[in-house]
Amino acid sequence: MSRARRSAPSIRQRLVVQLVVVAALLSGLLYLSVRTVADAAVETTQDSILGAATTTIAEEIRGGEDGIEVDIPYTAFSMLGAIGQDRVFYRIMVGAETITGYDDLPPPEGGAATLEPRYYTRSFRDVDLRIAAVSRTVLVDGRAVEAVILVGQTRQGQAVIVATMANRAAALGLGFFVVATLLSIVTAGTVLRPINRLAEAVGRRGPQDLRPIHRDVPRELAPFVTALNGFITRLGGALSRTETFIAEAAHHIRTPLATVRAQAEIALRQTDDDATRAALRSVVRAVDGSARSAGQLLDHATVVYRTDQRTDERVDLGALTRDIARTFEPTADLREIAIALDVPDDLVAVTGDRLLLESALRNLIDNAIKYGAPDTQVDIALTTTDGAAKICVLDRGRGLSGAKALTDRFQRGENVGDIVGSGLGLTIVQEVAQAQGGTFDIVNREGGGACAILQFPLS
Repeated sequence: MSRARRSAPSIRQRLVVQLVVVAALLSGLLYLSVRTVADAAVETTQDSILGAATTTIAEEIRGGEDGIEVDIPYTAFSMLGAIGQDRVFYRIMVGAETITGYDDLPPPEGGAATLEPRYYTRSFRDVDLRIAAVSRTVLVDGRAVEAVILVGQTRQGQAVIVATMANRAAALGLGFFVVATLLSIVTAGTVLRPINRLAEAVGRRGPQDLRPIHRDVPRELAPFVTALNGFITRLGGALSRTETFIAEAAHHIRTPLATVRAQAEIALRQTDDDATRAALRSVVRAVDGSARSAGQLLDHATVVYRTDQRTDERVDLGALTRDIARTFEPTADLREIAIALDVPDDLVAVTGDRLLLESALRNLIDNAIKYGAPDTQVDIALTTTDGAAKICVLDRGRGLSGAKALTDRFQRGENVGDIVGSGLGLTIVQEVAQAQGGTFDIVNREGGGACAILQFPLS
C-alpha cells in the first residue's frame, strides 16, 4: 500500500527560520553583553564612590598625645546617599580595638595595606554588603599606629540601576529581534526571487514549447538550468519518438488486419460449405473487432499525446461537423440509417486542436451509427448558447444501461454485448472535452436511444 509523501518545508520557510534563530541568538547575546557591561559599570562606579567616601574619612583621622581624633565628614555619607536608598555601615579600628562604628563589621582577609581602597563583598546582618577598606598610619604620643577604616554599603541601589539598564537592554534586544525578523523575511524573498522568476517563465510556456531556457540566473542556479535544459531535450526526443511509433503502429496493425479481412471475404464468396462459411464469418467478425480495438487504442494514445502537445487554433466547428458527418454517410447507408444535420451556416468558432476535435466528433457519430437501429435517423445539431458551442448527437438505438460509468476506459453498457466495441470511444470524447476546457455528457433520449452532448467555449 502506497503511503502519501509528506511535503518538506519550503526553502523560504527554512531560510526565514534559520535567519530568525540567528537573530534570536544575536539578540540574546546583545542582552547579555549589555547586562554584563552595565553590571560591571555600575559596580565600578559604586566602588569608586564607596572608596572615595572611605578615603575621605581616613583623611580626617588625626593623631595626638592624648590619642586619635576622628571627625567623620558629612560629605562622605552624602556621596553614598546619592546612589540610592542604601544602608551604610562603618568601622574604625586601631589595632584590634574598634574606636567607633559597628564592631562586628568584618575586616578584609590579610588586612588593608595602604590608602588605596580594597573592595570585597560579605554577608552582614542578612544582607550582601559591599565594603571598602583603607589603612592609614597615624602618630599617637610619638609612636606610629595603624588605623583601619571600613565603610560598607548595601547593594539595593546598584540592583535597581542594573535592573533598569537590563530592561532597556531587553527592549533593545527585542527591537533588534523584530527588525532582524522583518529583514529575514525580506531577505528570503529577495534570495528566492530569481527562482520564482524562473518558475514563472517555465510556467508561462505552452505544452508544445520545448525550447531550451535562456535566462540570466545567479551562478548557483546555473547547474539547475543546465539540468532542466537537458531534461527538456530528452523529453522532446521521447515525445517525437512516441509520435513516430504511434503512426507506424497504426499503419503496421491496420494493414495486416485489412488484408486478413479481405482474404476471409474472398474465401467466403468462393466456398459453398456451410460450416466453412460460418467459420469465415466468425473470422471476419473477429478481425473487425480486433481492427476496431486496435484503431481505438491507437486513437486514444494519439489523444493522450496530443493533449500535452496540442496545437490550438481557431476552428469553425460547424464546417468541421459537416465534413465529418459526410464521411460517415456510406457507413450509415449500409445500416439503412439516415443522418440529419442541423448546423448553422454562420461561423461557429472555437479555439482548440483540430485533430482532437475531429477525434471526439468521429467517435460520437460512429457510436450513434453503430448502436442505432436500422431504418432510423441520427440527428446532429450544433447550437450556441451562453458563450458555448453545443453539439448534440442523438440516435434511436438501445440507450444506456445505466449500470456503469461509460466514460471510463474499457467500460461498455450491459445491453451491447453482441456489438463489436472496445469501450474507448466515450473515453476519448471525455478526455478531449477536458483537454479543450469543455464538457461532455450522455443521457437516455426520450422515446428510446441516447443523446450525447459535447460543449466547447466559443472563441
